[in-house]
Amino acid sequence: MAPPTPSAQVDFSPRYRNFALVLLTLVYAFNFIDRQILVILQEPIKLDMGLTDTQLGLLSGFSFALVYVTAGIPIAYWADRVNRRNIVATALAVWSGMTALSGLAQNYWHLLLARIGVGLGEAGGSPPSHSMISDYFPPEHRGKALSFYSAGIYVGILFGFAFGGVLAEQFGWRMAFMAVGLPGVALAVVLVMVLKEPIRGRWDDAPSNQEKAEFRETLAFLTRRKSFWFAALGTALMAYASYGNGNFFPSFLYRVHGMGLAEIGYTLALVSGITGAVGTFLGGFFADKFGQKDKRWYLWVPMWGALIHIPLAIFVLITPNVNALIGVLILSNISGAMYLGPCIAISHFLVPAHMRAMTSAILFFVLNMIGLGLGPLATGFMSDAFSVHYGVEGLRYAMLVSACIGGVPVILFYLAAKHLRKDLAMLQESRD
Repeated sequence: MAPPTPSAQVDFSPRYRNFALVLLTLVYAFNFIDRQILVILQEPIKLDMGLTDTQLGLLSGFSFALVYVTAGIPIAYWADRVNRRNIVATALAVWSGMTALSGLAQNYWHLLLARIGVGLGEAGGSPPSHSMISDYFPPEHRGKALSFYSAGIYVGILFGFAFGGVLAEQFGWRMAFMAVGLPGVALAVVLVMVLKEPIRGRWDDAPSNQEKAEFRETLAFLTRRKSFWFAALGTALMAYASYGNGNFFPSFLYRVHGMGLAEIGYTLALVSGITGAVGTFLGGFFADKFGQKDKRWYLWVPMWGALIHIPLAIFVLITPNVNALIGVLILSNISGAMYLGPCIAISHFLVPAHMRAMTSAILFFVLNMIGLGLGPLATGFMSDAFSVHYGVEGLRYAMLVSACIGGVPVILFYLAAKHLRKDLAMLQESRD
């Protein structure tokens, strides 16, 4: 991949910056459409291939996360050095193509390999995109911009659930994979044609042509920033509860509440997709609003969101009333989605511009190994174990355990905020 051309080294109008943000967010939405399509298709795949919940958790969690985070480090290394747009476009084409190939799987191992391919491609999506967004937008708008981008998670969930359930019921789960995978390949071509590379370090004191940081240098720099590690662990455990329960929530509605796939798809598309996007954006909005005077709000906003979220999430899992479940799920999703944008933003505030892609990769390594890797796998394992004695209710009890683990981030975000001012001062001293 070639470095940015001289013609690309220009400043951009606010209109173009917003256009670029929307385009990158659309790419991230495709990331989660292709990632989450498996979640709505779990029950027909389980029936067709005779799988256990542990195997489903391995498919949607650990196997994907292991490749995703391992490949993310070297890809972020390149993203701190070469044209980031080309990395994102190539990654999009790979993960979309592997999603389409998932529809051709003839057994569990074929599907596992295809999902590993999806994880490999998606590793090249977020770190370069985070780095580009931080160079498109000035620091005072960075939290909102990164939260807008992070809302692509829920746009992807919305469309993945909405179309996945209908396609599975009408045409089968294989066609559903193909139908959502192939459009991403076309979008990759569009991305190369219209998206321009921003100047690296555009809004920072550090020059854009400085020596690029090695992985060990970035890790050593972050090792001395306690606020980063507390925030990373808090983010990871929020993701643990989110992925652990979110990946089995369609199965929960199907088994425990007797809903059909299409009905589940429509319900979760509207509730989880829209409210998750609202919560993600609000997290960045409030963090930017209050963080102008005190950067600790970038950690206090996730802390309060987690604190509000836990009792709501528990109610959703224990109520027998579907209408009450859906109503409270709206509030639960909003409060539980307020952490990601502010945590990405604060990690970028803590490092020089040339370390941002690698910092995002390290943050996402922690987040995805614990959250995406262990969350679905542990929930699936507990579901199989509890189901021996409690039948279909075993899944409910497993999800309750995962929901309670989501309370730990309240403490971790508080500790991160406690160390933040000292860590920001250390960065300023290194620049002076």
